Amino acid sequence: MDFKFDGRSTKVQQLAEYIQDAIATSELKVGEKIPSINHLSSQFSVSRDTVFKALSDLRERGVIDAIHGKNYFVASHTKNILLLLDEYSPFKEVLHTILVSSLPKSYKIDLWFHQYNEHLFNNIIHESIGRYNKYLVMNYDNEKFSDALSKIDKKKLLLLDFGKFDKDGYSYVCQDFDNGLYDALCTIKNELRKYKKMIFVLNKFHKHPQSSKTAFSNFCLDNKFEFNILDEISEKTTIQKNHFYLVIKQEDVVKIVKQGNTDGLKPGKNYGLLAYNENPFFEVIQNGISSIGIDWHEMGRIAAKFVLDNQSVQTYLPTVIRKRDSF
Repeated sequence: MDFKFDGRSTKVQQLAEYIQDAIATSELKVGEKIPSINHLSSQFSVSRDTVFKALSDLRERGVIDAIHGKNYFVASHTKNILLLLDEYSPFKEVLHTILVSSLPKSYKIDLWFHQYNEHLFNNIIHESIGRYNKYLVMNYDNEKFSDALSKIDKKKLLLLDFGKFDKDGYSYVCQDFDNGLYDALCTIKNELRKYKKMIFVLNKFHKHPQSSKTAFSNFCLDNKFEFNILDEISEKTTIQKNHFYLVIKQEDVVKIVKQGNTDGLKPGKNYGLLAYNENPFFEVIQNGISSIGIDWHEMGRIAAKFVLDNQSVQTYLPTVIRKRDSF
């Protein structure tokens, strides 16, 4: 493997990753002796202390071991995992945390974000081919399957979150942004009848699937709710009494609460508020903000099981509502 230090992390971390990658790709096999500290120090032009710290880190994680504290050898198989997500959010952090805590320390997870950029997404996938034992990927689009993904062995790929496209032969754990939303709203439809009007706030440029608007509209029509769809909450938006707001962007949740406070209106008392995707601060503001979405802890557990068991999984997680005092 070609290897050069860069500025993305410490030399200790990069050297440890280099050795772990060599083990993951079988360049170094279980039981095989690792080059000496002096050899690695000379090879990579780093201090013996840097090499020692890198080997100590790998030893602590159970990847390598030592005989009499001198001769190091590969102690166990190691796995490299690519976790490619769309963008950072608190619930994506939950997914990552559960995945890390569920896998052995010898497993190395590389976390990347593609920011819904197709070019960046394709570059990350192309550069990752052959480097990882498993690929856990959120596609950049809910309805378009990336051609780049077809270059990955199907048995190594798990599709996350998005998935309104042909996934035949692939493993996936996704959420249904259409029927899932409709069914979840049905569980609270009697509680919603006290509201004069249903408002869905979803920006037309937001990456949340726009098809959710159709699911929301169908729910309202089927249950005879008056409704409207807003592109965003602006400074000119007036929060209306006895209206129910279903909100995608957490920034809009904050705007609604702030604007309501300015006008003397409280969620759950004067209007209803339901936010998409759980966030820790929903538990503590305004006596609690209700949320709707999937269980990201469960997605993390299923992803970890896929990595460990090498078994195919094809499932949609249910969309559920966590009731608090906001409606």
